[in-house]
Amino acid sequence: MKCPYCSAPDSKVVNSRPSDDGASIRRRRECLNCARRFTTYERAQLEPLMVVKRSGPREAFNPDKLLRGLTLATEKRPVDQDVLRAFAYGFEDEVGLSEIPATEIGKRAMTFLRPLDDVAYIRFASVYRDFDSLERFIEEIQGLKKDGEG
Repeated sequence: MKCPYCSAPDSKVVNSRPSDDGASIRRRRECLNCARRFTTYERAQLEPLMVVKRSGPREAFNPDKLLRGLTLATEKRPVDQDVLRAFAYGFEDEVGLSEIPATEIGKRAMTFLRPLDDVAYIRFASVYRDFDSLERFIEEIQGLKKDGEG
């Protein structure tokens, strides 16, 4: 496994344990080059979930990509990273499809973030919806405020 810190090609497994009700294995690894530790998840995959990009091409779903977007949206917010990780790594199983539009992943992520943290939701929405004006951004915040009152 390649080290995410120094890109060295080798690491050793320090600890392994079942995760997600036995559907995956969580492994703590240590880089043989820089000695930093990181976590990987391993799970069986029979048929990958394919993501249909807005521009047309298809690619295999990558939970790390979803987790990265959620992590950026929740940076410096009181949101448990384990909750984000569980959503991202459980997404493929939850969807239960063989193919999904990228836009649907964004919608589901926004639905997931909305009750967790308003600021994280707005951050994610600003990227996902690609606000083109301040007015559009304000509309989204006002909609969030109205939903909170009702």
